[in-house]
Amino acid sequence: MKTALKNLLRDDEGASLVEYGLLLGLIAVAAIGALSILGGKISAMFTSVSGEL
Repeated sequence: MKTALKNLLRDDEGASLVEYGLLLGLIAVAAIGALSILGGKISAMFTSVSGEL
């Protein structure tokens, strides 16, 4: 029982999954922020191009 508990505490496989989750969350926040900042400018550009066609 004692060795099983030591092995469980030493196992760090789940930590990498948490790190990947945090990294994915950070990328999502950055993408949402960039889209909210640039969204109006991109929309205006497409409207301008559409009007010229």
